Amino acid sequence: MQPTDVTPVWFMRQAGRYLPEYRTLRQKHSLLELCHKPELAAQITLQPVERLGVDAAILFADILLPFEPLGLGLSFSAGEGPQITRPIREAGQVLDLPPVDPATDLAYVIEAARAAARALPPHVPLIGFAGAPFTLASYAIEGGATRTFALTKRFMYTEPRAWHELMQRFAELVGGYLAAQARAGARALQLFDSWVGCLSPADYATYVFPHSQRALELAGASGVPVIHFGTDTATLLVDFARAGGDVIGVDWRVPLDVAWERVGSSPARAIQGNLDPVALLAPRPELERQVREVLAHAGGRPGHIFNLGHGVLPETPVEALQAVVEWVHGG
Repeated sequence: MQPTDVTPVWFMRQAGRYLPEYRTLRQKHSLLELCHKPELAAQITLQPVERLGVDAAILFADILLPFEPLGLGLSFSAGEGPQITRPIREAGQVLDLPPVDPATDLAYVIEAARAAARALPPHVPLIGFAGAPFTLASYAIEGGATRTFALTKRFMYTEPRAWHELMQRFAELVGGYLAAQARAGARALQLFDSWVGCLSPADYATYVFPHSQRALELAGASGVPVIHFGTDTATLLVDFARAGGDVIGVDWRVPLDVAWERVGSSPARAIQGNLDPVALLAPRPELERQVREVLAHAGGRPGHIFNLGHGVLPETPVEALQAVVEWVHGG
């Protein structure tokens, strides 16, 4: 870690749907078209940097883009989110998945990272990202978003060999994908395990831990800091942190100081979080109170990156995010 004059702040999903300039582009292009065109993806990546005054940019992409070269089929339906047209429901399908080379099969993402990194001011790093093996597996098996993860867990329990094979393949894929983004100019990387909080600690340790550890190991070999983020991970934090990451990202369901104790403090381990994204919709005095509460829980300890506990909601006012940046930088 390097010392900073103020607590650094950026927001997950800061590039995207709450910004008027993004919505203007979205009227002309589908989400996948924006991802597939490096010049547009780079433009969207840059939009919030000047508007919000954040300390980092995060690449505009989607965690499910690797599903296209895997042949799983990917589309986005208005109001319904991602749809996987050829989900994995049988053990034999895992062995039929083709190999994926991120540098070529996802070259448009790598080019977007390269273009964004070139355009950013020197003091603003680009963050690359990928979905973690469990989150990718859950989407691939469920065929989209879910509340119960019933299909995912049933596959995990009834087809353990195929499950570990699938997770191993995803670990190698996303680890290489993150490393490729670092080579293109990303100066930090984030592994998103958005849905891992649906698991018990025992299931996480058995079915997920070694694969997340492998993905993080490959990403870390790139030589840039890696953020390991998950939601609803309060009961998993000890093993979640042990899986790897220079920074552990946590959500609002656990106080930041409690999370830091579970993660373990060390000069090399930082923590990121953890404002509830819905707080950005609150009246300004309540929002400021919650921001200052997060900062109070951090206690001024070195290694805190201020962020949300998940992504910016589409209905979030730009002015709320600007105010948060001012409060965090003001201390």
